[in-house]
Amino acid sequence: MSLVRDRKKRNRWLELIAAYKVLQAALLVSVGVGALKLLHRDIAELLNNLSDKLQMDSEGRLIHFLLDKASLVDDHMLRRISLFMFCYAAIGLIEGVGLFLEKVWAEYLTAFITASFLPFEIIELIHRVTWFRVGLFVVNLAVLAYLVGHLLRRRAILSRLPDPIQ
Repeated sequence: MSLVRDRKKRNRWLELIAAYKVLQAALLVSVGVGALKLLHRDIAELLNNLSDKLQMDSEGRLIHFLLDKASLVDDHMLRRISLFMFCYAAIGLIEGVGLFLEKVWAEYLTAFITASFLPFEIIELIHRVTWFRVGLFVVNLAVLAYLVGHLLRRRAILSRLPDPIQ
């Protein structure tokens, strides 16, 4: 028998979801690192300089809004943001690796976490509809639907097998 035939057939959908989770984790790490790089810096001044370089109207509504909110961000908040991002990235990495290895616990964990964030995504969509939010919601809904269906199919298959104890 060839080595290729002996290998278990991989679940490409789980691998795709795993890649999505690892990509999410990488993005969260980059946001966390970015927050740490802003420590001990005047964020309002950085935004002002950025708006000048991008030749944006410094008296415009968007710039004024961002500068107003930037004054609320301090080093303590930046540390909390980075800690949250690193923790959430770690969970995403655990999900991704577990899904890639086709571990059942990872399928349940990913389904639970994905389902737990859907209400927040719905609230965000009600607040303001953007293509990005709609796309993220659709992708997460598809991930959840696939995982739930996959887990239900696995449970049905296992329930038809004879009990090994008997």
